[in-house]
Amino acid sequence: MFNLSYKAQRYLILFGFLTIPVLLSLTFSYYPALSLVYYSFTDWTGLGWDMNWVGFDNYKEIFTRPDIFGAFKNNAYYFVGGLLQTALALFFAVILSSKLKGRNVFRAILFLPYVLHSVAIVIMFKNVYHAEYGSLNIFLDAVGLSSLEQSWLGNPHIVNFALAFISLWKYFGLSMVIFIGALQSIPADVYEAAKIDGATGWQAFRYITVPSIRSVIELMMILTLTGALEAFDIPYIMMLGANGTNTFVSTTVDMAFKFQKAGLASAMSVTLLLIVALVIIVQRKLLFREGK
Repeated sequence: MFNLSYKAQRYLILFGFLTIPVLLSLTFSYYPALSLVYYSFTDWTGLGWDMNWVGFDNYKEIFTRPDIFGAFKNNAYYFVGGLLQTALALFFAVILSSKLKGRNVFRAILFLPYVLHSVAIVIMFKNVYHAEYGSLNIFLDAVGLSSLEQSWLGNPHIVNFALAFISLWKYFGLSMVIFIGALQSIPADVYEAAKIDGATGWQAFRYITVPSIRSVIELMMILTLTGALEAFDIPYIMMLGANGTNTFVSTTVDMAFKFQKAGLASAMSVTLLLIVALVIIVQRKLLFREGK
Protein backbone atom coordinates (compact mmCIF):
# COMPACT_ATOMS: atom_id res chain seq x y z
CA MET A 1 0.00 0.00 0.00
CA PHE A 2 1.44 3.35 -1.03
CA ASN A 3 2.11 5.91 1.67
CA LEU A 4 1.28 9.13 -0.17
CA SER A 5 1.44 12.60 1.28
CA TYR A 6 -1.70 14.68 1.62
CA LYS A 7 -0.61 16.89 -1.29
CA ALA A 8 0.02 13.88 -3.53
CA GLN A 9 -3.34 12.37 -2.62
CA ARG A 10 -5.03 15.67 -3.41
CA TYR A 11 -3.43 15.89 -6.85
CA LEU A 12 -4.24 12.25 -7.55
CA ILE A 13 -7.91 12.76 -6.70
CA LEU A 14 -8.11 15.92 -8.79
CA PHE A 15 -6.43 14.19 -11.71
CA GLY A 16 -8.78 11.22 -11.42
CA PHE A 17 -11.91 13.35 -11.41
CA LEU A 18 -10.74 15.58 -14.27
CA THR A 19 -9.42 12.88 -16.59
CA ILE A 20 -12.77 11.63 -17.92
CA PRO A 21 -14.33 15.12 -18.47
CA VAL A 22 -11.17 16.31 -20.23
CA LEU A 23 -11.05 13.21 -22.45
CA LEU A 24 -14.73 13.62 -23.33
CA SER A 25 -14.18 17.31 -24.09
CA LEU A 26 -11.18 16.55 -26.30
CA THR A 27 -13.06 13.76 -28.10
CA PHE A 28 -16.37 15.48 -28.71
CA SER A 29 -15.47 19.19 -28.77
CA TYR A 30 -11.87 20.12 -29.52
CA TYR A 31 -11.00 17.36 -31.98
CA PRO A 32 -14.17 17.92 -34.09
CA ALA A 33 -13.54 21.68 -34.00
CA LEU A 34 -9.97 21.29 -35.22
CA SER A 35 -11.16 18.80 -37.86
CA LEU A 36 -13.74 21.33 -39.02
CA VAL A 37 -11.02 23.94 -39.54
CA TYR A 38 -8.90 21.42 -41.45
CA TYR A 39 -11.80 20.31 -43.68
CA SER A 40 -12.52 23.96 -44.51
CA PHE A 41 -9.27 24.04 -46.49
CA THR A 42 -10.13 20.93 -48.52
CA ASP A 43 -12.64 19.85 -51.18
CA TRP A 44 -13.99 17.01 -49.03
CA THR A 45 -17.42 15.74 -50.11
CA GLY A 46 -18.33 14.35 -46.70
CA LEU A 47 -18.08 10.76 -47.94
CA GLY A 48 -14.94 8.70 -47.59
CA TRP A 49 -11.53 10.23 -46.96
CA ASP A 50 -10.62 11.40 -50.46
CA MET A 51 -9.88 15.12 -50.25
CA ASN A 52 -7.54 17.64 -51.79
CA TRP A 53 -6.02 20.71 -50.18
CA VAL A 54 -7.53 23.82 -51.78
CA GLY A 55 -6.25 26.48 -49.40
CA PHE A 56 -8.49 29.53 -49.06
CA ASP A 57 -10.58 28.76 -52.17
CA ASN A 58 -13.61 27.80 -50.06
CA TYR A 59 -13.46 31.08 -48.15
CA LYS A 60 -13.12 33.05 -51.38
CA GLU A 61 -16.19 31.28 -52.72
CA ILE A 62 -18.21 32.21 -49.63
CA PHE A 63 -17.61 35.93 -50.08
CA THR A 64 -17.94 35.96 -53.88
CA ARG A 65 -21.17 33.96 -54.23
CA PRO A 66 -24.26 36.09 -53.46
CA ASP A 67 -26.39 33.02 -52.82
CA ILE A 68 -24.11 32.04 -49.92
CA PHE A 69 -23.02 35.19 -48.10
CA GLY A 70 -26.17 37.00 -49.22
CA ALA A 71 -28.21 34.60 -47.06
CA PHE A 72 -27.31 36.80 -44.10
CA LYS A 73 -29.90 39.33 -45.28
CA ASN A 74 -32.63 36.92 -44.19
CA ASN A 75 -31.03 36.67 -40.73
CA ALA A 76 -31.70 40.41 -40.35
CA TYR A 77 -35.44 39.68 -40.07
CA TYR A 78 -34.78 37.50 -37.04
CA PHE A 79 -32.55 40.14 -35.47
CA VAL A 80 -35.26 42.80 -35.74
CA GLY A 81 -37.78 40.29 -34.40
CA GLY A 82 -35.38 39.49 -31.56
CA LEU A 83 -35.11 43.16 -30.59
CA LEU A 84 -38.89 43.45 -30.52
CA GLN A 85 -39.08 40.21 -28.56
CA THR A 86 -36.62 41.52 -25.95
CA ALA A 87 -38.53 44.78 -25.53
CA LEU A 88 -41.88 43.00 -25.17
CA ALA A 89 -40.39 40.45 -22.78
CA LEU A 90 -39.07 43.22 -20.51
CA PHE A 91 -42.43 45.02 -20.65
CA PHE A 92 -44.41 41.93 -19.64
CA ALA A 93 -41.79 40.97 -17.06
CA VAL A 94 -42.26 44.31 -15.32
CA ILE A 95 -46.05 43.87 -15.35
CA LEU A 96 -45.95 40.27 -14.13
CA SER A 97 -43.48 41.13 -11.37
CA SER A 98 -46.01 43.47 -9.80
CA LYS A 99 -48.79 42.41 -7.44
CA LEU A 100 -51.08 41.29 -10.25
CA LYS A 101 -53.82 38.79 -9.50
CA GLY A 102 -53.26 35.52 -11.35
CA ARG A 103 -49.77 36.54 -12.48
CA ASN A 104 -48.45 32.97 -12.20
CA VAL A 105 -51.13 31.79 -14.62
CA PHE A 106 -50.14 34.45 -17.14
CA ARG A 107 -46.46 33.56 -16.70
CA ALA A 108 -47.21 29.91 -17.45
CA ILE A 109 -49.31 30.76 -20.51
CA LEU A 110 -46.64 33.06 -21.97
CA PHE A 111 -43.83 30.59 -21.24
CA LEU A 112 -45.66 27.60 -22.78
CA PRO A 113 -44.59 28.23 -26.43
CA TYR A 114 -40.93 27.82 -25.46
CA VAL A 115 -41.68 24.31 -24.14
CA LEU A 116 -43.23 23.20 -27.43
CA HIS A 117 -41.05 21.48 -30.00
CA SER A 118 -40.20 23.43 -33.15
CA VAL A 119 -41.86 20.79 -35.36
CA ALA A 120 -45.14 21.12 -33.44
CA ILE A 121 -44.94 24.91 -33.69
CA VAL A 122 -44.40 24.73 -37.45
CA ILE A 123 -47.46 22.47 -37.86
CA MET A 124 -49.51 24.92 -35.80
CA PHE A 125 -48.47 27.94 -37.82
CA LYS A 126 -48.98 26.17 -41.12
CA ASN A 127 -52.65 26.11 -40.11
CA VAL A 128 -52.43 29.77 -39.12
CA TYR A 129 -50.76 31.01 -42.31
CA HIS A 130 -52.53 28.79 -44.86
CA ALA A 131 -53.85 30.94 -47.72
CA GLU A 132 -57.27 29.22 -47.93
CA TYR A 133 -58.26 27.82 -44.56
CA GLY A 134 -55.68 29.50 -42.32
CA SER A 135 -57.05 30.96 -39.09
CA LEU A 136 -55.32 34.31 -39.69
CA ASN A 137 -57.10 34.98 -42.99
CA ILE A 138 -60.37 33.70 -41.56
CA PHE A 139 -60.02 36.11 -38.65
CA LEU A 140 -59.23 39.05 -40.95
CA ASP A 141 -62.28 38.24 -43.06
CA ALA A 142 -64.49 37.96 -39.96
CA VAL A 143 -63.52 41.43 -38.68
CA GLY A 144 -63.98 43.07 -42.08
CA LEU A 145 -60.31 43.28 -43.03
CA SER A 146 -60.42 40.92 -45.95
CA SER A 147 -58.26 43.32 -47.96
CA LEU A 148 -55.35 42.37 -45.69
CA GLU A 149 -55.61 38.66 -46.45
CA GLN A 150 -52.36 37.30 -47.83
CA SER A 151 -50.61 34.17 -48.95
CA TRP A 152 -48.38 34.57 -45.92
CA LEU A 153 -45.92 31.87 -46.92
CA GLY A 154 -46.23 32.36 -50.68
CA ASN A 155 -45.50 36.07 -50.85
CA PRO A 156 -41.69 36.53 -50.92
CA HIS A 157 -42.05 40.08 -49.57
CA ILE A 158 -43.65 39.02 -46.29
CA VAL A 159 -42.71 35.37 -45.78
CA ASN A 160 -39.58 36.20 -43.76
CA PHE A 161 -41.59 38.53 -41.54
CA ALA A 162 -44.05 35.70 -40.93
CA LEU A 163 -41.25 33.28 -40.04
CA ALA A 164 -39.53 35.82 -37.78
CA PHE A 165 -42.81 36.27 -35.90
CA ILE A 166 -42.90 32.53 -35.20
CA SER A 167 -39.42 32.75 -33.70
CA LEU A 168 -40.48 35.76 -31.63
CA TRP A 169 -43.54 33.88 -30.37
CA LYS A 170 -41.52 30.80 -29.41
CA TYR A 171 -38.65 32.46 -27.53
CA PHE A 172 -40.59 35.35 -25.98
CA GLY A 173 -41.44 33.32 -22.86
CA LEU A 174 -37.83 32.41 -22.14
CA SER A 175 -36.72 36.06 -22.35
CA MET A 176 -39.59 37.08 -20.09
CA VAL A 177 -38.69 34.50 -17.42
CA ILE A 178 -35.04 35.62 -17.45
CA PHE A 179 -36.12 39.22 -16.96
CA ILE A 180 -38.54 38.26 -14.17
CA GLY A 181 -35.71 36.52 -12.35
CA ALA A 182 -33.54 39.62 -12.72
CA LEU A 183 -36.30 41.95 -11.52
CA GLN A 184 -36.91 39.84 -8.41
CA SER A 185 -33.30 40.46 -7.36
CA ILE A 186 -33.96 44.21 -6.99
CA PRO A 187 -34.79 45.09 -3.34
CA ALA A 188 -38.38 46.27 -2.90
CA ASP A 189 -37.36 49.03 -0.48
CA VAL A 190 -35.54 50.81 -3.32
CA TYR A 191 -38.85 51.25 -5.17
CA GLU A 192 -40.60 52.24 -1.94
CA ALA A 193 -38.00 54.95 -1.31
CA ALA A 194 -38.38 56.22 -4.88
CA LYS A 195 -42.16 56.29 -4.50
CA ILE A 196 -41.86 58.32 -1.29
CA ASP A 197 -39.62 60.79 -3.12
CA GLY A 198 -42.35 61.24 -5.74
CA ALA A 199 -40.87 59.22 -8.60
CA THR A 200 -43.29 58.15 -11.32
CA GLY A 201 -43.50 54.62 -12.68
CA TRP A 202 -41.46 55.57 -15.76
CA GLN A 203 -38.78 57.28 -13.65
CA ALA A 204 -38.50 54.22 -11.41
CA PHE A 205 -38.14 52.02 -14.48
CA ARG A 206 -35.53 54.28 -16.09
CA TYR A 207 -33.37 55.08 -13.08
CA ILE A 208 -33.79 51.95 -10.94
CA THR A 209 -34.96 48.98 -13.00
CA VAL A 210 -32.81 49.39 -16.12
CA PRO A 211 -29.50 50.14 -14.31
CA SER A 212 -30.12 47.26 -11.89
CA ILE A 213 -30.59 44.67 -14.64
CA ARG A 214 -28.13 46.14 -17.11
CA SER A 215 -25.97 43.01 -17.16
CA VAL A 216 -29.03 40.89 -17.97
CA ILE A 217 -30.01 43.25 -20.78
CA GLU A 218 -26.48 42.92 -22.16
CA LEU A 219 -26.81 39.14 -22.05
CA MET A 220 -30.18 39.23 -23.82
CA MET A 221 -28.79 41.48 -26.54
CA ILE A 222 -25.93 39.06 -27.13
CA LEU A 223 -28.33 36.10 -27.22
CA THR A 224 -30.61 38.00 -29.60
CA LEU A 225 -27.81 38.77 -32.04
CA THR A 226 -26.22 35.32 -31.95
CA GLY A 227 -29.64 33.68 -32.17
CA ALA A 228 -30.45 35.72 -35.27
CA LEU A 229 -27.16 34.77 -36.91
CA GLU A 230 -27.79 31.09 -36.13
CA ALA A 231 -31.49 30.98 -37.06
CA PHE A 232 -32.24 27.60 -38.59
CA ASP A 233 -34.91 25.27 -37.23
CA ILE A 234 -38.16 27.17 -37.83
CA PRO A 235 -37.43 28.51 -41.37
CA TYR A 236 -35.89 25.21 -42.47
CA ILE A 237 -38.70 23.00 -41.16
CA MET A 238 -41.40 25.34 -42.44
CA MET A 239 -40.05 26.18 -45.90
CA LEU A 240 -36.91 24.07 -46.55
CA GLY A 241 -35.31 27.23 -47.90
CA ALA A 242 -38.00 27.82 -50.53
CA ASN A 243 -39.26 31.25 -51.57
CA GLY A 244 -36.09 33.08 -50.49
CA THR A 245 -36.17 31.97 -46.84
CA ASN A 246 -32.70 30.41 -46.61
CA THR A 247 -30.64 31.58 -43.66
CA PHE A 248 -26.87 31.21 -43.51
CA VAL A 249 -27.08 28.07 -41.35
CA SER A 250 -29.69 26.39 -43.56
CA THR A 251 -27.53 27.21 -46.59
CA THR A 252 -24.60 25.57 -44.80
CA VAL A 253 -26.65 22.44 -44.09
CA ASP A 254 -27.77 22.22 -47.72
CA MET A 255 -24.21 22.68 -48.91
CA ALA A 256 -22.99 19.81 -46.73
CA PHE A 257 -25.76 17.23 -47.08
CA LYS A 258 -27.65 18.18 -50.23
CA PHE A 259 -24.81 19.22 -52.53
CA GLN A 260 -22.13 17.11 -50.75
CA LYS A 261 -19.67 19.98 -50.41
CA ALA A 262 -18.56 19.33 -46.85
CA GLY A 263 -15.35 21.30 -47.32
CA LEU A 264 -17.22 24.44 -48.35
CA ALA A 265 -19.79 23.87 -45.60
CA SER A 266 -16.96 23.60 -43.06
CA ALA A 267 -15.56 26.91 -44.26
CA MET A 268 -19.02 28.45 -43.91
CA SER A 269 -19.24 27.13 -40.34
CA VAL A 270 -15.86 28.59 -39.45
CA THR A 271 -16.85 31.89 -41.04
CA LEU A 272 -20.05 32.00 -39.00
CA LEU A 273 -18.11 31.24 -35.83
CA LEU A 274 -15.68 34.09 -36.52
CA ILE A 275 -18.52 36.51 -37.35
CA VAL A 276 -20.38 35.65 -34.14
CA ALA A 277 -17.20 36.09 -32.07
CA LEU A 278 -16.41 39.41 -33.77
CA VAL A 279 -19.94 40.73 -33.31
CA ILE A 280 -19.93 39.82 -29.62
CA ILE A 281 -16.58 41.56 -29.09
CA VAL A 282 -17.75 44.70 -30.89
CA GLN A 283 -21.03 44.67 -29.00
CA ARG A 284 -19.27 44.36 -25.66
CA LYS A 285 -16.68 47.03 -26.44
CA LEU A 286 -18.88 49.65 -28.10
CA LEU A 287 -22.44 49.22 -26.86
CA PHE A 288 -21.84 48.18 -23.27
CA ARG A 289 -18.70 50.01 -22.21
CA GLU A 290 -18.27 50.42 -18.49
CA GLY A 291 -19.39 53.79 -17.29
CA LYS A 292 -21.33 54.63 -20.43
